[in-house]
Amino acid sequence: MREIDITKVEGFFFGQKESEDHHTGCTVILSQDGATAGVDVRGGAPGTRETDALKSENLVQHIHGLFLSGGSAFGLEVGSGVMRYLEEKGIGFDAGVTRVPIVPGAILFDLRENDRGMRPDAAMGYEAASSAFQNSHLKQGNYGAGAGATVGKGKGPSYSMKGGLGHYAIQVGDVKVGAVVAVNCFGDVIEPETGRIIAGLQRNGKLLNSEEVIMSEIMGGHTNRFRGNTTIGAVVTNASVDKPAANKLASMAHAGLSRTIRPSHTFVDGDTIFFMGSGKISCDYNSLGVMAVKAIERAVQNAVTHAQSTNSFLSANDIQREES
Repeated sequence: MREIDITKVEGFFFGQKESEDHHTGCTVILSQDGATAGVDVRGGAPGTRETDALKSENLVQHIHGLFLSGGSAFGLEVGSGVMRYLEEKGIGFDAGVTRVPIVPGAILFDLRENDRGMRPDAAMGYEAASSAFQNSHLKQGNYGAGAGATVGKGKGPSYSMKGGLGHYAIQVGDVKVGAVVAVNCFGDVIEPETGRIIAGLQRNGKLLNSEEVIMSEIMGGHTNRFRGNTTIGAVVTNASVDKPAANKLASMAHAGLSRTIRPSHTFVDGDTIFFMGSGKISCDYNSLGVMAVKAIERAVQNAVTHAQSTNSFLSANDIQREES
């Protein structure tokens, strides 16, 4: 197994765009020739688009783009911009009278108090899609769908830290697997090998333990019941998968969230993972699932370790410096 750049996974193009104030943004993954895709929605408060099209029994076999976005439900507009760009390029499902781009996606909640102007929209989605084909790349941390992301929100914003966008890719033989994740979780981000908390619930720069705090308040109901949560992501591979396998592999990939985010898949997270296969390389699905979990794990960690502090939220790097 060796680490590779995610843009080296054949068949996919990556782009991102942030608002002018960098409080929100979106990330897109495009597949010019179409990719077989599946999805698994685990969180109790999801915001998604076109996920029904990915069910194994339904007609459409390939998608042409996928988006991850901030902005809560407002961010679903990003998909319309990606569709418009792909339509202009003649990319989409052949419906006879025209080609219809199939563009599923998911959103996270990064809205701020009294901030009604900066939200991901169709124009932002169009720009992100255009950048993907022109110069496929992804920055990690405070970029794309992770621009406004925060973590450790069991007791509200004043206890939270900066989240972000992370990616990671690996290759075994000819098979390449990568993951892109926007980490905006209710819980803490964990280093799975040691159990050490990397980022999450904190007070005055000291890391707390979300699970312990949440359990201690079981009778009081003082935990943050809605605002500002959800981790969303996608796994991409150059391997060949069918729709049922893509859906199952999306389900397996969620283990990467369970290992690195505690608690995960809560009532107030909309945790959603997509799986996309673009190639013709045959491989063992179990091995492919293990690679997907590993990629998700590392992408989650990269999201918070690449994040930079803002005026409102400390980053994991600042916490580590204070501890040292």
